[in-house]
Amino acid sequence: MTPNPQIMDSVDNLNYRVTVGDVAAQAGLNLNVAQNGLLALAADANGNLQVAESGDIVYCFPKNFRAVLRNKYWQLRWQQWWSKVWQVLFYLIRISFGIVLISSIVLMLLAISIMVISLSYSSNDNNQRRDNYRGGGGFISFYNIWSFSHFLRWFQPNYSSRNYQQRNYQPRQNSNDDNEMSFLEAVYSFLFGDGNPNADLEENRNANIGQLIKRNKGSIVAEQVAPFIDKTDDSEDFMLPILIRFNGYPEVSNEGGLIYYFPELQVSATQNSNISLPDFLEEQLWRFSQASRSKILLAIGLGAVNLILALMLGSLLQYEVSSAFVAFVSSIYGILLGYGIAFLLIPLLRYFWIQKRNEKIAVRNQSRQESAITLKNLDSSLEKKINFAQQFAQQKIIGEQDLVYTTETDLLDQDIKNSEKTDREWEEKLLSNSDET
Repeated sequence: MTPNPQIMDSVDNLNYRVTVGDVAAQAGLNLNVAQNGLLALAADANGNLQVAESGDIVYCFPKNFRAVLRNKYWQLRWQQWWSKVWQVLFYLIRISFGIVLISSIVLMLLAISIMVISLSYSSNDNNQRRDNYRGGGGFISFYNIWSFSHFLRWFQPNYSSRNYQQRNYQPRQNSNDDNEMSFLEAVYSFLFGDGNPNADLEENRNANIGQLIKRNKGSIVAEQVAPFIDKTDDSEDFMLPILIRFNGYPEVSNEGGLIYYFPELQVSATQNSNISLPDFLEEQLWRFSQASRSKILLAIGLGAVNLILALMLGSLLQYEVSSAFVAFVSSIYGILLGYGIAFLLIPLLRYFWIQKRNEKIAVRNQSRQESAITLKNLDSSLEKKINFAQQFAQQKIIGEQDLVYTTETDLLDQDIKNSEKTDREWEEKLLSNSDET
C-alpha cells in the first residue's frame, strides 16, 4: 500500500515524533485512517514505536524516511518522475491554445491575401478600362486592397498605442502590469482560468477543526466550530461527522447544553502551545484570470480579429480561386470558424458563471464571519458552556520519562532500564516516608 501523502507531510511538520491524535489533528484525517496509515508508514519507513505507561503509543520516524520509501516503492518513484513530466506536458497544453490562435490568424490572413490578389487580377483583366475610368469597380478595387493592407497594420506591435501617442504627442511609458505569465499562457488563462482556488477547502476545514480541538485541549463547544463549517440551521447536527472523524463524545452541561471532548486528541508527543488558526474559514473568490490586464485585452483583441477574419474568409470562399493552400484552408474552415466563436464565447460564459459562484461564496464567508464575531462577543450562556467544556480539557504530553517500551532498543536492555527506574522510585518513596516520620 502506497503511504498516505497527508500523513507523510504531518510527520515532517511535527518533527518526526507523533501520536495518532497529532496526525489526525494536523491533517484533519479520520482517526482510524491516521492510525492505520501510521502503522503502515512505520513498517515501511523503518519507524519505531514508543509505549508509555498509560498505554499510549508514540511513532518515531527517521528524518530520511521519504528516501527510504522511494527506494522501497516504485510507485513513489513513478509519481516523482510523472510530476516532473506532467509539469512540462501541462505547460505545452497551456501554450498550445495561444499557438492555435496565432496559427489560425496567420492561415486566414494568407488565404485571404491570396484570394484578394487573385480576384483583383481577375477583375482587372476583365474590366481594366472601365475600372480606371470610374475609379474602381468589380469585386475589389485598388482602394479595397489599400484598405485591407491598412487593416493588416493592426498586427504590427503597438500599432494602436503608437497612433494614439502620435495624435496626442505623448511619449510612450513603460507598463508595470505584466506578470510572469507569458502571452501564450495568458491565452489559456483567458479561456479556462487558473484552476479552483478552493480545491483543498475540505482538507483545510478538517485540519482547522483538528487544530482547534488540540488548542482547546480536546474539549470544545459547537459554537467554536461554527466559523469553520457551513451551517444550514441552528442545530448542532454538523458536529456528528466531526465526532465520528475524531472519535469524540458528547456531554451535557448542567444548563442542558452540549459540549464535545476528544480523548485521543488530548495525547501528544510534543508540546504545541502556539497553534495559530484563522478566525474563520474563508473561501477564496474565483478570479477570471491571473494574467495581466494588458495580456487579457490583447487576447480579446486577437480573438475578435480571428472571428472577423473567419467571417471575411467565409464571404470570399464563394469565389473560385485555384490555389492548393486556399483549398486546404477551405477544408478546415468549419474548424477555424468554430474555434473563433468558441474563443470568445467560452470566456464570456465563464465570466457570468464566476459572478454567480462568487456571490454564493460571499454569502458563506459572511455567515462564517458572523459566527466568529458571535464567538468573540460571548454572552453569559455561551460563556458557561465553554467553562463547562474546560472541565474535560486536558493535555497529556508523552516524554522520554513516560516510556516503558520502545522498538528502538533491545528488550533486555529496556527491562534492565525499567527495573533500575523502579528501584529509584522505591528508594525515593522510602526516603520521603522516612522524612515524614
